[in-house]
Amino acid sequence: MILLSRAEETVLLAILGLGNDAYGVSILEYIQEKTGFEWSLAQTYDPLKKLVKKGYVTKTKGDSTPERGGRAKSHYRLTGQGRQALIEIRRVQDGLWAAMPKIIWWAIQDLNR
Repeated sequence: MILLSRAEETVLLAILGLGNDAYGVSILEYIQEKTGFEWSLAQTYDPLKKLVKKGYVTKTKGDSTPERGGRAKSHYRLTGQGRQALIEIRRVQDGLWAAMPKIIWWAIQDLNR
């Protein structure tokens, strides 16, 4: 079974959503926009490093640009393993939520009011 941390899952979903435009800052902005929560660059780059190491994401260097002081952007893309990890974590979460008795579900909803 493939398990991801919540941060890894969030970053993978952002990369999937961004397609060919996934680089550090765009991933951060996407997550903030979609979740409504503030994220730091560290909260983005730490999971990215782990996901690259696990083989779920590839990292390639783009061209250097004058706007970035001659530095190149690193672009990220999901691998087949990354896509499979997202499918698996969704399956696991769906199974866990489906197993929740309705009374517990309603209790959780009451906490959010």
